[in-house]
Amino acid sequence: MPTTCDVLVIGAGPGGGSAALHSARLGLNVIIAEDHAEIGTPVHCGECLSNLAVENLKLDLPEQVIALRCKGIRVIFPDSGSRLLTEPGYVLEKHLFERWLVNQAVDAGAELRLSHKVKSIQKQFNSENKFSNWKIEGSGEAFPIEAKVILDASGVHALCAKLLEMEDEVEVISGFQYEMHEVENDGYLDFYLWPKYSPHGYVWMIPKNEGRANVGLVTTDKKGAIRYLDAFVEDSYLKANPKANPQWRNQSVKIKPFGGTIPISGPRQETYDDGLMLIGDAAGFTSPLFEGGSHLALKSGMFAAQVSAKAISEGDVSKAKLKTYQDIWEKEFPPYNKILKGKTALYELSEEELSFVGRCLPKEMSSMGPLTKLGVGLKILIRKPLLYSRKVISVLLSFGYSRAKHHGW
Repeated sequence: MPTTCDVLVIGAGPGGGSAALHSARLGLNVIIAEDHAEIGTPVHCGECLSNLAVENLKLDLPEQVIALRCKGIRVIFPDSGSRLLTEPGYVLEKHLFERWLVNQAVDAGAELRLSHKVKSIQKQFNSENKFSNWKIEGSGEAFPIEAKVILDASGVHALCAKLLEMEDEVEVISGFQYEMHEVENDGYLDFYLWPKYSPHGYVWMIPKNEGRANVGLVTTDKKGAIRYLDAFVEDSYLKANPKANPQWRNQSVKIKPFGGTIPISGPRQETYDDGLMLIGDAAGFTSPLFEGGSHLALKSGMFAAQVSAKAISEGDVSKAKLKTYQDIWEKEFPPYNKILKGKTALYELSEEELSFVGRCLPKEMSSMGPLTKLGVGLKILIRKPLLYSRKVISVLLSFGYSRAKHHGW
């Protein structure tokens, strides 16, 4: 006999944990299918979450998941000039955060199934030939599973989109980082816009407590990513700092970078179907400029849970009914098309032009009002008018758009 539930959540990352937690709190019968044997490993991201996102999601983070309370972001340009974006947040122990989040969902009534890999999904129809539920097959004792709604939080590979052959192709970027020790910090996350070391990307130094730091980069040059990262470390103040394996990795294995691929082309055109919603990376919900995605994954999980509860209570989980999900996130999430336009222009700038733009920005960028932005535009117009033909204004605007109104960085 199949296992039955209202909602099957595929993946126990931030998006899946959030979807399961909010679905369970809304009284739904929830199963979480996680294909790994444990939650949170390997870690794929820089592990940051802004205070604004935490407040918006009403998360009460326990101390054990917090690696550092940080002040904000420092953007560093090729001439070593820097500008601050002071907005507080957290560097997390991401594996512990994800476990805590899923445990919250289990405490609320969700059922966790580890080492459960979904292999096929099939629509079921009622006597009126209307969609009724999904039949899901896979490896793990709970299969087959019948669910009214699937919430796909399977990550960048978007399992359900792949199984259903949804048309959208999502562009990805490679991101890798080392854990390094004995790194001093002043509470800011350092983001380097430096094409020499990260073509079509950026380098970061994300500090943690006890002198630890994630030092990494993203670049479209997937094959050369680690070579660029090694070059940055060798040429920077971090050259003499020791590398180490992160806490979640077996300490006896060889020290090496960790990371993965990140969607950068914005959301899929459709993030829903009959009885299905895509969450987080599976939907393409990362900020296209700096690739941050945890805050958007968490919130999309909440939205999907709310839409699921309403649709199930009304006995209609059809595609037409679940369109509400896309309407909600489109209204609240960053304006992706505008950010992508600015990002394209950003990557066409030379190192000299990047440094010049940096010098035109105020030292503190968190409180840039209309007059300040106008002043920056006038500086560029007077000193380097040709940059206007390079769409530099869209670059400046994309920085602001990336700080989603309700989510921060």
